[in-house]
Amino acid sequence: MNKRISLTEQAHKIILQQLKPGDIAIDATVGNGHDTLFLAQQVGSKGKVFGFDIQQQAIDSTQEKLNNESKFNHIELFQTSHSNLAQYIPAKYHGNINVFMFNLGYLPGSDKSIITQTESTLSALNQAIDLLAQPGLITIAAYPGHSGGDSENDVIKKWHKQLPADQFNTQTIYSSEKKTAPRLYIIHKK
Repeated sequence: MNKRISLTEQAHKIILQQLKPGDIAIDATVGNGHDTLFLAQQVGSKGKVFGFDIQQQAIDSTQEKLNNESKFNHIELFQTSHSNLAQYIPAKYHGNINVFMFNLGYLPGSDKSIITQTESTLSALNQAIDLLAQPGLITIAAYPGHSGGDSENDVIKKWHKQLPADQFNTQTIYSSEKKTAPRLYIIHKK
């Protein structure tokens, strides 16, 4: 029997095709730091990774994971909403971000009532589109089925579908046929 690969693993596979050493990447929701570490490994010491999360626990967990790897001094973490990312990213990187990675929902192993919010996520996605390099990539792992996740997913789905086809290639990967199943939205800026 084949092992199903997670949406996060699928996002990583897609990002591997785009991200190169020396590139700039943003982990819009650092969580426990797995994606931040993955992005840092791909861009190498000549690249840059910016990470965002509203929870100090997430920033601490990510920093601890990165501290175990002394070569990762090219990462900046911010304890703030991803809706503030444009103001925290230095102007010289605007229009030059190669990859944005969003893994929405709640911090695994923590208070499940603290979740990403629809309005802040939509704001962050609109900023990401503006900050993205050409070509560039955005991946969004969304989780309907938990409190707040359904409405957030509905807004992302609508936003994703309205992106101009002459500027963006879009795709959605579903983890299963269930309405509440997680999904991965992929946006390639041409």
